[in-house]
Amino acid sequence: MESNRQRKVAQIIQEDFAELFRKQASESRQSILVTVSDVKVTADLGIAKIYLSIFPQEHRKAVMKEIEENKAQYRNFIGQKMAKQVRVIPNLNFYLDTSLDDVEKLERELRGEGDNPIL
Repeated sequence: MESNRQRKVAQIIQEDFAELFRKQASESRQSILVTVSDVKVTADLGIAKIYLSIFPQEHRKAVMKEIEENKAQYRNFIGQKMAKQVRVIPNLNFYLDTSLDDVEKLERELRGEGDNPIL
């Protein structure tokens, strides 16, 4: 069960990263959409798990690789935003959120457009 403090820190991280990725997308020449679908923070506020949805799908690996390479800069960014609110800036772990893809695949299967035969 999450504490109020965990939820507040997670919400701050989610909002700040959503704004950062929106700005990066508008400045980029490519049309890539990166959304922060969820943030989970450990009880000691030491680790933040950030779940990202990236569209279009063919750019996912490249974007995730770039994010992993720039993890220190992202932690510095969030540290500047949260400096007055927390003592320790959490370590950031980025994960690819594929839940929307799973829902789409399931809907295709239910319509009979997938690999499953219609009974």
